[in-house]
Amino acid sequence: MLSRIVFVSVKRCHCVCVHLTGSVGQNLKGELKPLVREEEVISHLCWCEGLGLSHLHTSPNSQAPVPALPEKGGKTRHGIIPEEIFQLLYPKTGVTGPYMLGAGLLTYILSKEIYIINHETFAAACMGTVIIYGVRKFGPDVAAFADKLNEEKVQKAQEVKDLAMTSLAQAVLDEKKEQWRAEGRQMLFDAKRNNVAMLLETNRRERVHMVTNEVKKRLDYQIALQTLHRRMEQEHMVNWVEKNVVTSITPQQEKTSIAKCITDLKLLAKVQQAKATV
Repeated sequence: MLSRIVFVSVKRCHCVCVHLTGSVGQNLKGELKPLVREEEVISHLCWCEGLGLSHLHTSPNSQAPVPALPEKGGKTRHGIIPEEIFQLLYPKTGVTGPYMLGAGLLTYILSKEIYIINHETFAAACMGTVIIYGVRKFGPDVAAFADKLNEEKVQKAQEVKDLAMTSLAQAVLDEKKEQWRAEGRQMLFDAKRNNVAMLLETNRRERVHMVTNEVKKRLDYQIALQTLHRRMEQEHMVNWVEKNVVTSITPQQEKTSIAKCITDLKLLAKVQQAKATV
């Protein structure tokens, strides 16, 4: 008969689940007489004080870390008997208690013919002797070989783990670097925005300067044009006055003015000579 009992207590909900599976029989003098056919009985008893029933997989125990498997098994005596059994019987039976219990149990089974010695018993004893001899003889070498294989597998697994951890650590560093770059991206955008603003301002000033130069050129042209007009008017006026004056002088007036000029020149010469003699 295979039985399994699971007690679950989660928060305010207590659930008892009993799972019974198997065949029930009775061994009488080596004969197996089944009393009940193979059946599966599942009985659930749940008592909840809260509003709902908590599932086993959502209990706090599911979050507990998995205990590590021991590298070596516990201590045993005679190869198969755990040391805990002897430690459990020592306080009640003494040092020889477990041996006396085993011998008495064996004697009881044989005397009541619960177990009958036959040819299979001797075959099992021979096989057990061979197995024990093989374990004692070749066990250390096989164990060393198995340990070597295990160490190689563990080393390969450790190398894979170290490689994965290294790659993950590098990925974390790369991610932090990318985050740092993302933080500086705003500064880069501000700098680019300022550069664009400065470029636009430069273009505006260049256009203003170009417009100013063009306006100045047009104004200079107008000033030069007006100056030319005034100069041409003045030259024309002078030429016209000179022409009219020349045409208005008669030959007699010309002779009189020439004579007067000659007289004035002679008078000036005499004055100069008088000043020179003085």
